[in-house]
Amino acid sequence: MDRSYSPPKTSRRDLLAAGLGAFLFPQGRKQAALNGRDARAAHASSKPDSALAPIRFREIASSASLSFVLHNNPTPRKHLIETMPGGVAAFDYNGDGLTDIFFTNGAALPSLEKDSPQFHNRLYRNDGGMKFTDVTKEAGVAGAGYSMGCAAADYDNDGHADLFVAGVYRNILYRNLGNGRFEDATEKAGIKSDKWSVAGGWFDYDNDGWLDLFVVNYAKWTPDYDRFCGDRERNIRVYCHPKYFEGLSNTLYRNRRDGTFEDVTEKAGIARHIGRGMSVAFADYDDDGFMDAFVTNDNLPNFLFHNRGDGTFEEVALQAGVALTNNGVAVASMGADFRDYDNDGRPDITFTALTGETFPLFQNLGNGMFQEATYSSRLGPLTAPRSGWSNGFVDFDNDGWKDLFTANSDVNDLVDLFGPTHYKQPNSVFANLGNGTFRDVSAEAGEAFQAARAHRGSAFADFDNDGKIDVVVTALGEPAELWQNVSPDENHWLGLRLVGARSNRDGIGARIRLGKQINHMTTAVGYASSSSQGVHFGTGKLGKIERIEIRWPSGTVQVLRDVKTDQFLEAHERKG
Repeated sequence: MDRSYSPPKTSRRDLLAAGLGAFLFPQGRKQAALNGRDARAAHASSKPDSALAPIRFREIASSASLSFVLHNNPTPRKHLIETMPGGVAAFDYNGDGLTDIFFTNGAALPSLEKDSPQFHNRLYRNDGGMKFTDVTKEAGVAGAGYSMGCAAADYDNDGHADLFVAGVYRNILYRNLGNGRFEDATEKAGIKSDKWSVAGGWFDYDNDGWLDLFVVNYAKWTPDYDRFCGDRERNIRVYCHPKYFEGLSNTLYRNRRDGTFEDVTEKAGIARHIGRGMSVAFADYDDDGFMDAFVTNDNLPNFLFHNRGDGTFEEVALQAGVALTNNGVAVASMGADFRDYDNDGRPDITFTALTGETFPLFQNLGNGMFQEATYSSRLGPLTAPRSGWSNGFVDFDNDGWKDLFTANSDVNDLVDLFGPTHYKQPNSVFANLGNGTFRDVSAEAGEAFQAARAHRGSAFADFDNDGKIDVVVTALGEPAELWQNVSPDENHWLGLRLVGARSNRDGIGARIRLGKQINHMTTAVGYASSSSQGVHFGTGKLGKIERIEIRWPSGTVQVLRDVKTDQFLEAHERKG
């Protein structure tokens, strides 16, 4: 149904296409009215600013020799795919203990071919000291086709991180050979390229010790699509609303343990659910020992695939309370993270959306239920004026509470002509106050942090191994950003690098308890991106942790005692 005939529920994208910028914020106004009391109460109970550890960033991409530019190749035809690249992966491809960076890139249109080096995907080796070297050619990962997202993990348990690249009718699976090079294993592994794929994620859904692959698919589209959207009278053409594109089901591949995968989309119960997928995030939200999957859908209800533990999934987003926002609207859901922000032991859900839609936050209540906490957390009024793509819950100041980062920009490059919002926007960081609420500290994070660009993907890692998590962000048509975390060293930290034995080697799906904090190992974070360094904890003033509990995917529970902080600790799963 075309929601443009119901102003209180009209999508901002619909209004833009109609040239009605004066009505850009109906959802935000309605939600604020419904939840204003909660927002005011949360504000009154928040910590004083003096209790916050400062969060500071310094942009160093140029001095780090990180010269990647994301070429989406915009055309007068306004192909929708032009708005949606570029994922980024942070992972240690050569096993030297330093986290490297991989970027996806666009291609020529309408051919969808990387017919120029400017369209190559790029891999940058971390040389230490925040210096990087472009090793794309020697690693063999320049790629093919119009690439979108990426996902890094060790799918063959050989100790070397592999890489999946999602694209427009061109997916690629790279197997890491362990000698600085990758081989294209796509055909051999049985990975298909028959859909427009945006993202991918690795998780062991059947707990057999081998990582499976979830591929997020968007919509049916071909280069000859030529519908005019926008204002014909002024001859202003904009990118068409997603409602004009028929959605797709996602794809699930089961790891056969021999380097090949079986497409189990149908038998696992994934195929019957049609959406316009943007990202996937994994967590065991009901604590039954099996990883579940949350998928954001663009202007369609989101999916929450509950893992039944028998090889099948049931889609429960509506009954769990995460399919729609509180006012019953399907928003332009994009990047997602599935992590415990309030330290109650249960993973919560956050995702980004467009101006007027807020960046919704859903608190896990237990018993399979969530409640929207967007306004009670204060994120509602803080995010309503913004449009976001990638995101992540990360403890930037190491105080023991996960903060929220968002990479921001609108979808349409001409949105400034129609209303008070902007196409290019600065990134945001919201400090977790430790009482269920957040404060926007973006303006305090550094002058350069206010740079407005068409941001897209983001990945999180401690690139200089100083105990503070840094951020790499892509931007359409402009150089990537590398945000070095230069926050004061006021708190302690601990980085856990997991090595599975009975479980998958990366320990993906492992649940770690450190005091009141719960976190889990996953590489699927944000929009079409991947962060694969391990599990980071800020420990505040604690210089030693009395007890750390690791529950591996195999079911093994391992306890570490009297662990000193301010170190990277490699934790090996017991075989017995």
